[in-house]
This record gives sequence, C-alpha cells and structure tokens, in this order.
Amino acid sequence: MGGSPGRWAGGGRWSCRAWSGRTTYRSTRSPTPSTATCWPRLATTWVEPGTDGGLVSARRRLDLELIRRGLVEGRTAAREVIEAGRGTVDGAPADKPSRLVDPGQAVVLSGPPPRYVSRGGRKLEAALAGFGLDPTGLAAVDVGSSTGGFTDCLLQHGAASVAALDVGRGQLHQRLRDDERVSVHERTNVRGVDMVDLGGPFDLLVGDLSFISLRTVMADLVRLVVDGATMVLLVKPQFEAGKAEVDRGSGVVRDPQVWATVLADVDGSVRGHGAAIMEGMPSPIIGADGNVEFLVEVRTGVDPSVVPPLDVVALVASVRGPGTGEVGA
Repeated sequence: MGGSPGRWAGGGRWSCRAWSGRTTYRSTRSPTPSTATCWPRLATTWVEPGTDGGLVSARRRLDLELIRRGLVEGRTAAREVIEAGRGTVDGAPADKPSRLVDPGQAVVLSGPPPRYVSRGGRKLEAALAGFGLDPTGLAAVDVGSSTGGFTDCLLQHGAASVAALDVGRGQLHQRLRDDERVSVHERTNVRGVDMVDLGGPFDLLVGDLSFISLRTVMADLVRLVVDGATMVLLVKPQFEAGKAEVDRGSGVVRDPQVWATVLADVDGSVRGHGAAIMEGMPSPIIGADGNVEFLVEVRTGVDPSVVPPLDVVALVASVRGPGTGEVGA
C-alpha cells in the first residue's frame, strides 16, 4: 500500500502497526511509514489514505454523533442510551458507543429522551418516590456528584440549591455548571472538608461514592447536615465488601449474603454516628459493571436505640433476579 498513511482531521494520538505485524509503536506525532496501517485515539474524523489529505468521509463515533445531532446532552447520556440498546443505525441495532457512522446515515433512538444528565438521576428519583421525600426548597449537597445525575434530579424536584462536590474535575455537565442554583466544588474530598466552604450546613445530603466505603466517611457526611436532616445514600457492595468477596466475582458482588453483610455494616456505621436508616430499597438500575446496589434513607439527630435496625434480610430478598437490575415491587 503506497502513499501516506491515513490520518484523523483535527489531530489526536495515533496507534500504528506495520503490515508485517512485528512492529508496533505509538506517538503523539503523525507517523510517516508508508507500510503502516494507522488508526487514531482521541479523534473523530477519518481522512482516507492516498487522498493527499482530502476529506472523503467525516465519520464520527456514534456517541459523539448523537451529541452533534442534538439527540442527547452529553457522552454519559449517549453511552447509556446506546448500551441500553435504544439506538439503531440505518435500521440495524447499534450497541457500541465507539461505532463509526457517516453524517448521512439514519441514527434513531427509541423511547423518550433521558430526563437527567446521567442515569444516577433515575436512581435518586426512585428513592425520592419510594421514601416519600420532597426536596422542594431545601439546601442540598451532592457528595460524589460526577456528571450530576443526583444534582439534576434534585433541581428538577424543586431543591433551592445544590452544592456539587467531587474529588475529580471536569465531570459535571455544563448545563448544571451554568445553573445559578449549583455551586461546584471540584477536587474536593469530603473527608475533612469545611462545611462552611460548601455553604452548609445542609437540609439534605445525597451521596454516590465510588472506590471508598461509606463507613470511612460517615462522620464527615453527618457533619455536613443539620440535626434532623435526611441523607439518601447509594450503597455499593463492590466498594463495601472485603477484597476476597470482590475478587471472587471479578469486581461484581453476586452473593446475597455479602449484600446482607454490607448493609448491616453500613447500618451499624450510621447508628454509631447518631443517626438511623429509616428505609432501604434496591436500586432500580444496576451499576455500570452489573453490580446490584441499594438506596437507604438516613435520618440524623435521632436516638438510634428507638429505631429498629435495618431489616437486611427483607431488603436483600426484595431483589429479584440478582445481577439483572430488576427489583421487586
């Protein structure tokens, strides 16, 4: 194959492999070997080899094409609708966000558009309904805000303000960044944070934390809210269970007994900090890796001794089809 190797308009890193299959290299500069087949990383528009740079097909990743056409608000939402099997390209199912599509191809999404910037909003919406909670007029804090699904849900259900806190940066959806009711606190760890810096204390706390146990930050969570406040926490067994239990399932915790142990441990931690779990429910949506998750309603400033412990057996039993994300009524 002669001529220049293909490139991607607008730059981006290349990955190239010689035709012999023996030489592989990566570079942030454009490669030049004439016997290489090249493909990009972090780029979206392909320029065909042998065309002297002439653009012949502006192909894009399916997730980016959905955003360009205004069908979704961001890449998180795009990935979710694609992986849920709601997309077709020229009438054929398309379930991979990385699939390349041409501008002229028919891209169709079935079902209603996503209500929230991420599916986390649907999880919290289910908790608000299931626990009978109304955030109208409340000052809230979203710990582990990420893209902002919980924040979006709170705002759409009438919260007066939301402090969005996350250890990462650049994740919160732009629509939420632009909302005057939202204060953004990036690169902020909940451990040891001064609630005054966040605008607290708060009437309501919601939390979706990853790669950390809720038990290690329970004191910090309780400290951010007023006495008598409500906290809605997402309990993720994969981040609460012991290493052996998590490794056994390659990161997916499928054993209901482990779920029960995790829930009992979280309940004990809550009670040890002058609060109590009032109710619990399985999340109506499984985690991204297939993990069953649980939502709990915590009330602060109460005497735990007058509140019965969480019935973890009944809660675990309410999960229908472990690992499927389906839950009992």
